[in-house]
Amino acid sequence: MTFGAFITGIFFIIIQLFANRFIPSSRIQRSRWLSFSGGIAVSYVFVYVLPALHEQQAAYGQEVEQLTMESELYFVGLIGVLVLFGIKKLADNQEEQEKKSKKQFWVELSFFSLYNMLISYVVITSQVAGWQAVFYSTAVGTHFLAVAYDLWSEDKHSYERIGRYILALAILIGWTLATWITLTPLLVAIIFAFISGAMILNVLKEELPTKRQAHFPSFVIGSVSYTFIVIALKYFFEW
Repeated sequence: MTFGAFITGIFFIIIQLFANRFIPSSRIQRSRWLSFSGGIAVSYVFVYVLPALHEQQAAYGQEVEQLTMESELYFVGLIGVLVLFGIKKLADNQEEQEKKSKKQFWVELSFFSLYNMLISYVVITSQVAGWQAVFYSTAVGTHFLAVAYDLWSEDKHSYERIGRYILALAILIGWTLATWITLTPLLVAIIFAFISGAMILNVLKEELPTKRQAHFPSFVIGSVSYTFIVIALKYFFEW
């Protein structure tokens, strides 16, 4: 494990434990922060997740030549979209049928715990170092913040009492599995495709600021600045 991967793992755990404390309490400041965070998340999807998924698919197609399709990993990504959408739909139905039901919170918490564990495993096994570690920490960290904030907004008491610890434990489990268990590149690619699909849906559906919460200049600054930084890092450091 690289030092960068170690710091990234610690950073993810801290975010899960103290996410709600990082969000400004002022409505205006919170709106700007969430818009800025949403801009980074959207940029991350388009400049990293989609290109990386394409690269994984290209390598996967060369390795498994007997399959005629050229979109197997994209299909796995679609499964990630469908699973997350189904969970959110189930949770929404529970909320409609049982006013302020806690089931919505616990259903989503269960999925995002698994989601966090898989992301942690993929990031740690990728042996990120140096500027790549900064890149991962910033993008995935803001995404974790947004997810944690949504859960905290749904049920503040349950999140504070146990939810945040479960999310942090999921990161630690993924970290431990990455240290002790080495999966084949193909299985890692499948995991990456699944979480990529779920991440794309969550970013575009949940992290794009709503009309009331949107602060367009902050959203643009977050998206453009992060895209520029990533392109510069790729150009100068060739990763």
